[in-house]
Amino acid sequence: MAVVLVDAGGTNIGSVRYALQRLGVDAALTSDANAIRQADRVILPGVGAAGPGMARLRELGLVELMRSLTQPVLGVCLGMQLLFERSEEGATECLAVIPGAASRFAEAPGLRVPHMGWNRLRVERAHPLVAGLGADAWAYFVHSYAVPANDSTLATADFGGAFSAVVARGNFHGMQFHPERSAGVGARLLKNFLEL
Repeated sequence: MAVVLVDAGGTNIGSVRYALQRLGVDAALTSDANAIRQADRVILPGVGAAGPGMARLRELGLVELMRSLTQPVLGVCLGMQLLFERSEEGATECLAVIPGAASRFAEAPGLRVPHMGWNRLRVERAHPLVAGLGADAWAYFVHSYAVPANDSTLATADFGGAFSAVVARGNFHGMQFHPERSAGVGARLLKNFLEL
């Protein structure tokens, strides 16, 4: 199986590659349109801000390619947010392959932004991507922006209200947390993605 990591400038790429290697998959890091088009699975990792992330995809000429992919695609952290229509972060237009928008968490007593740390996942609807997740599933998050729960939401987490933690629409999938830092739960979800 050919799995590629889109080189969109994310700083978590090394740890995502290592997590995939533990599952027996050596994912190539690439910005080559042909390699991405021909891959069996495409992963868009990302750490940072929506504006620079989309600017990098535009510089590489990958925006239309990403939108046109028909194989399973997984956005991780910022990569998940880039799958949506837009982000309030810098009023950024994103890939728009999933309806919705990312907005900044509201500051509130007891809620420090960014949201950092472990949080429980709550499965909202059955899907092969979240197969095997129980009520004790926890994942590791680091983010200031989130997408509200919507029709594409498979699992939520709570930080001053429910937000989308895992999403899917057609062949596009996303995980707001870092599966590569989420121990057995993250490994299970990456394995589920590879088996879609």
